Amino acid sequence: MNYAETIASLIKRIPLEIDTEVQISGKPPTMANSEFLTNKEQGDWAEQIVLNAINSNSDQYCAVPYGRRDDIAAGDPEFAEFYANYQDELNNVGKKPDLLVFHRSELKHIQKGGMDEAIIGKAVAAIEVRSSSFLAEKYSAFMANRAREAEAGCARIQGILMQEPFSTLLSEKNPEVYELVRRATVSTFREISFRGRYWSSSEELRRLSEHLKHLKKEIRVLQKRDYLSITPKLEDIALVNRWIQKFGVKHYYLQVFFDKAYLISFEGILNLISDSRNEGSVFSIEKDVKNQGKTTIKVNVRVGRELLGRIDMPEHRSALKKLERGRLLFYVTFHGGQGYLDPVVFSQEILGHE
Repeated sequence: MNYAETIASLIKRIPLEIDTEVQISGKPPTMANSEFLTNKEQGDWAEQIVLNAINSNSDQYCAVPYGRRDDIAAGDPEFAEFYANYQDELNNVGKKPDLLVFHRSELKHIQKGGMDEAIIGKAVAAIEVRSSSFLAEKYSAFMANRAREAEAGCARIQGILMQEPFSTLLSEKNPEVYELVRRATVSTFREISFRGRYWSSSEELRRLSEHLKHLKKEIRVLQKRDYLSITPKLEDIALVNRWIQKFGVKHYYLQVFFDKAYLISFEGILNLISDSRNEGSVFSIEKDVKNQGKTTIKVNVRVGRELLGRIDMPEHRSALKKLERGRLLFYVTFHGGQGYLDPVVFSQEILGHE
């Protein structure tokens, strides 16, 4: 099978409802807000960081902007037409990636005739760049410390519950929960689930109930998602596939944080989510409030590889946008910074070289 056929086959294996023939429609939003404009600026900055990192570190290959980068937002006079054209593009071509990677010998053809379909098909990789307002290393350190504290809390409460008088009281009142707690270890606390039944007929029973309440609280901490993620919407899988079926170029997601960036192939994402055993540990499926409640797949970035092992923090400045009816929107712009490409990961993942 060629690449496009492989992707189509994987999508059929995914135990989720993915309409590969989906048509996008709907009214355009009527007004942008400051958060949207800041996010757009951050996304544009992330794309530029990746573009510069690739182009300054590879003599043979170069990245070229491809996806839409229009400086237009809801509330602008031309936005309704722009939005309609974008929907037509999604329905006909699919979701364009932000960057295309070419062999440098193709640059002269791009400069002469622009990017027609024949040129696009010669790209060695397509990259969808996502940005996130986190420092990945600090987040990981925080979550690891939170987990250690919760595990210590579980162990401490377990010790109390296994001593008298609570051991006897719990075994009499709820033998099932007693056995769960007795057998639990530091590595299995997160797997425990029990309904809270609380008693108040004596001081000892009230104290037992409080200990169980605190144990459930610590367990809930351990059961929360504790990883940063690459987040394709379920709808995007169909739209990315549509573009791949047209051009056959290998597609990647690159999640850019303010200190590093992680890369994972679209094929890799599909392989992960086609295996339900990975849900909960490697990925989760959520209704994302930030994406209008759309079903979003959240893949642990640590499954990917560090394409940019370090990113220098950019400067940030205040800016404003004047809307037609006189409203002012204040937002943040990002300037400078630098990403440091890992040439081994670039060669192995993007170029397919060992």
